[in-house]
Amino acid sequence: MQDNQGYMPARVLVQHKGSYVVTSGLGELKAEVAGKLRHEARGVNDLPVVGDWVAVAARPEEGSATIHRVLPRSTKFSRKSAGDETEEQVLAANIDSIFIVTSLNSEMNLRRLERYLTLAWESGAAPIVVLTKKDLAPEDVEEVHEKVGGTAVGVPVHAVSGVTGEGIDRLRSYFTDGATVALLGSSGVGKSTLANALLGSEVQKVRDIRKDDKGRHTTTHRELVELPDGGALIDTPGMRELQLWDASGGVSNSFEDIESLAIGCRFRDCRHDEEPGCAVTGALLDGRLDRSRLESYEKLQRELRYLERKKDARARSEEQRKWKVLSKDLRRNYKPRSDRG
Repeated sequence: MQDNQGYMPARVLVQHKGSYVVTSGLGELKAEVAGKLRHEARGVNDLPVVGDWVAVAARPEEGSATIHRVLPRSTKFSRKSAGDETEEQVLAANIDSIFIVTSLNSEMNLRRLERYLTLAWESGAAPIVVLTKKDLAPEDVEEVHEKVGGTAVGVPVHAVSGVTGEGIDRLRSYFTDGATVALLGSSGVGKSTLANALLGSEVQKVRDIRKDDKGRHTTTHRELVELPDGGALIDTPGMRELQLWDASGGVSNSFEDIESLAIGCRFRDCRHDEEPGCAVTGALLDGRLDRSRLESYEKLQRELRYLERKKDARARSEEQRKWKVLSKDLRRNYKPRSDRG
């Protein structure tokens, strides 16, 4: 189906540097961004990412297309770009659910899981925690499952094995009605093995974990793959750096237990330190709240406040630069009254 400009809808499957692969009613096409779209983009996040729906001018005889518009996103998974730049990086778009993948070996890290959950909640997609490598896990799987459930409050938690297939069928229910699911997690947690189990084929390359139990990157780029029975899966490379971006709502969802406790504090501006009548401190003392979880919550809050200050400073700098350019143009074009014809 084409619109009145001759464009047709397509979805971004793969994003490379400067090029894309999209799928449409004509099949898969290699694509590039139109010069006008690139010129009018306010930043990299106005350009297509994996999962985006786009309007393309297709050239089926060449197996190629030009992307002219990025259609509105229903959801997007973002982080702060790596390095010192204060800029949003959209990793994937139009996702219905996010599988936060972590393994049942010594890579388990509840504090890192909280960070993933915060960004997943903020994306607008539904987070699901997937505990992989159940076939290699120690005998206390239920204990680990319980700890994760206490961290991922209100979030489904599934323990699976991509090797034996245990638990995989339960995950397939998230792909009904053509839903799109993204896999997120660190290197070596079994994302590629899980992807292959869901897809029913060796689509993603799998490498053994290193002897020191540290993960290796196997997925080198983000890619959307359609499942044989419907739905789509977005696999992503392991991320060593996962900084928050505009995630205050995600923090509230991830730490709903702490924020619910804080409502009961005597003082509205309670810092949960030594103030009298602090409900959070009371929960620490009677064992209802783990101190490391509170410290993680406070750390993410500090990170968000710091990010907001940097964003405000950048906005002021850009505003000053804009007015300098405008003032320069006015001075250059201004003519005294005596010089006017």
